[in-house]
Amino acid sequence: MKQNILLVTLAFTYSFLTAQERKLPIDTTITTQHSVVVNGTSFSYSATTGTQPVWDEMGKPIASLHYTYYTRNNVKNRAERPLLISFNGGPGSGSVWMHLAYTGPRILKIDDEGYPVQPYGVKQNPYSVLDVTDIVYVNPANTGYSRTIPETGKEVDREKFFGINADIKYLAEWLNTFVTRNNRWSSPKYIIGESYGGTRVMGLSLALQNQQWMYLNGVIMVSPADYKVIRVGGPVSSALNLPYYTAAAWHHKALPTALQSKDLLEVLPESEEYTINTLIPAIAKGGFISETERNAVAKKIAYYSGLGEQDILDHNLDVPTGFFWKNLLKDKGDYTVGRLDSRYLGIDKQRFGSRPDYNSEITSWLHSFT
Repeated sequence: MKQNILLVTLAFTYSFLTAQERKLPIDTTITTQHSVVVNGTSFSYSATTGTQPVWDEMGKPIASLHYTYYTRNNVKNRAERPLLISFNGGPGSGSVWMHLAYTGPRILKIDDEGYPVQPYGVKQNPYSVLDVTDIVYVNPANTGYSRTIPETGKEVDREKFFGINADIKYLAEWLNTFVTRNNRWSSPKYIIGESYGGTRVMGLSLALQNQQWMYLNGVIMVSPADYKVIRVGGPVSSALNLPYYTAAAWHHKALPTALQSKDLLEVLPESEEYTINTLIPAIAKGGFISETERNAVAKKIAYYSGLGEQDILDHNLDVPTGFFWKNLLKDKGDYTVGRLDSRYLGIDKQRFGSRPDYNSEITSWLHSFT
């Protein structure tokens, strides 16, 4: 019996050590063929997944980035077909979220609340953008299957990868190589980033133009996180939350009937116009705002946000996002709303508080994506 246990232990240890030593080749590709129905049209496409190095000034590989590249088949002129370059955020997140939940040809099988549907797996994405553009999903260094490559006996120089400017620099160089290898210089090129990816693609668009002579046709930011890059507090930062509050409240049917009965694309311009022309100047007045104007502004914020007028006055017209997530639906079932995606609902232990106990959307996503 002891001998059998020893053999099993040795076998497990060997398997574990072998698994730890497995590495992807630093420069390789594999292509498979598939089909999908998007917007009612069926077409075939090629899926190429692989790795491509990042080189230092001496031409030595210092990292290997993993990517997935989708191209629609039977395209008459590839040079005229757009290429969409996709990133997620974090920083420290791979491109899996955009890939398997948004624009890719396959998405996770999830229910309306974002939780996985058994049997687990993926399904065709009828809203993929692959019908109109080819897509490459890029995993930055040390995300997904991408890895830095240390010299023997040395640690990786983290300053080459892990910083706002370093991230932009090596990714711009990597994209130059990718576009060259895949003969896409003549194609219209767009870059899309979600969350911190919004910050990343802002910098990449400039770096690609100034350092790589690659002029993009467009930049798309999906719920970008500015990380104090764009906004640094003050009246503008506070006031610009209101249109977001309007959109989230509209989704949850928490706005007054006069707004709720309209399409969101009609409601948002109203909220935006009020924010720019009235709310920003009002908050900028600080303690100099009159009581009459303060009450009038609070009433209007309540109208466009779904929050209580007294709550807005208690926050001196500057309602934090955490309070909004916690209290928007307090009287509609005691639900909280998600931080990164406010369509998601959560339930807290206590009814009152300044912010939700947890991020309901991340709870759903992590369950689904892992």
